[in-house]
Amino acid sequence: MDSGNLIESFAEFAMNKNIDRPTMIRILEDVFKTMIRRKYEHDDNFDVIINADKGDLEIWRFREIVDDNSEDIWDHDKISLTEARKIEADFEIGEEVAEEIKLIDFGRRAVMTARQTLIQRVKDLYKYIIFDNYKYLLCEII
Repeated sequence: MDSGNLIESFAEFAMNKNIDRPTMIRILEDVFKTMIRRKYEHDDNFDVIINADKGDLEIWRFREIVDDNSEDIWDHDKISLTEARKIEADFEIGEEVAEEIKLIDFGRRAVMTARQTLIQRVKDLYKYIIFDNYKYLLCEII
């Protein structure tokens, strides 16, 4: 699934619901962070970068390189030297590895769940916007 098309379609959907761009970006980031937590259990070593102008989405995972025999190797933010050298041959212990996670790596089910969650959050926000616009008319005849 193309992330550009996904972001573009949700931006258009939000525009139709009168939701401003920064709010939409915040909702998108939150939904993708939730998707990351479901797959990897943690999202503190991930960066979600959304460029709404270009319609780009990038998810980056950062991990520290440790020795292959280290007990820290099972931590979510560590990677063994052997695994890191599969990504790039000149990595050394103590360096940080940044790897891009593609949307397709999450699987179809996770992407469809994220899509439904995003649509629901936009609908909830739209309901709040409508309520906020008309709450001052409470107890008045229209």
